[in-house]
Amino acid sequence: MFQAMMKTVDSEVARTLEACLEGQELSEANAERLLAAEGGDLHALMWAADTVRREDVGDDVTYVVCRNVNFTNICYVGCSFCGFARHKHQSDAYDHDMTTVLDKCAEAIDRGATEICMQGGIHPQKNHEDYRRVVLAIKERFPDLHLHAFSPEEIDWGHRKSGMELSDYLQWLMDAGVGSLPGTAAEILDDEIRNILSPRKIKTQRWVEIIRAAHRLGLPTTSTLMYGHIEQPRHVAAHLGLIREIQKETGGFTEFVPLGYIHEMNDLYNVLGSRPGSTAFEDLRLIAVSRLFMRSHIQNIQVSWVKMGHKLGQIALSAGANDFGGTLMEESISRESGSQFGENTSPEDFRRLIREMGRTPVERSTLYRPLRRFDDPALDPAPAASGQDASLDQGSPEGSPLSVAL
Repeated sequence: MFQAMMKTVDSEVARTLEACLEGQELSEANAERLLAAEGGDLHALMWAADTVRREDVGDDVTYVVCRNVNFTNICYVGCSFCGFARHKHQSDAYDHDMTTVLDKCAEAIDRGATEICMQGGIHPQKNHEDYRRVVLAIKERFPDLHLHAFSPEEIDWGHRKSGMELSDYLQWLMDAGVGSLPGTAAEILDDEIRNILSPRKIKTQRWVEIIRAAHRLGLPTTSTLMYGHIEQPRHVAAHLGLIREIQKETGGFTEFVPLGYIHEMNDLYNVLGSRPGSTAFEDLRLIAVSRLFMRSHIQNIQVSWVKMGHKLGQIALSAGANDFGGTLMEESISRESGSQFGENTSPEDFRRLIREMGRTPVERSTLYRPLRRFDDPALDPAPAASGQDASLDQGSPEGSPLSVAL
């Protein structure tokens, strides 16, 4: 039976996967081929990625207890894939004051958070001083919170307002308390695609410049890719190649996070006619290819469950992923584009989902330092129920206590 199944695997795919299992580096051309795998080829790809995951990082599945704070949704960049941005005169536009931001941080700590992930729209009246001011306020009141803050797009905006050298500006934010940067605003690192998705957003060269500058200063970042819209496998493979090239040079990426495009409530789909997001097979292929492609360079491949959902996220844990992301507690960007998977996933639910896959849950820090390992379910802590507000009880598709993934 097994031999009959193996006969369905393309010989070139089989040779490529065998080479990966032997430790050879996957080329961009072979990654492009694997990104189209179907049938027996896809099953073999997932098996190989899961094998590499087990050999390289073991059976632990990590997650971080964190809260998203999107401090403003006012933005005029005009990305076609965004359903989050508002102009300042729209009735549902907001720009949170400092008290609101600090209250959100306090609620997060009440629920066990070790991280605040803070991003917002590119507000035309904000400048570098505004970004630093909110960091200083949070760190003064909550010095132990890790601030995972400001996308490269926000860094670009603040830097241009500051008049500083880029490295000096980043160091200025680090001195205030920024601990790491989200590697978002990457979408597809190919200007052919970026000029359609978001013609006014930073280009590939600028994204890379900011990330490399951060890494040189010892400021770690995540890395991401948004797929399922107008890109082709060659664009994805080239994006993976660029991320790997940067990692070889700097070692500054903590993880790679494939982000499926959410299509329902934005112009990219409704006006420009993009694909309606990724298929389940695309999601699993990209997780698996990412594991093989980044082998020995980026250890942590993260499931974005807010994009994929819990059940498909569990399957992704058997296709190369080893991290379930974070308990965002409040997620606005994917929700406003039409995500149906809620805003929050509690630590209790993470542990249950991980154990259902026969794996061991481990709570981690933002920078992947293990904080608590949960070998025995009987010794799990009681749920942290204090500090919840109404916003934390909306959008859970399973009716359970809430939280999400970074």
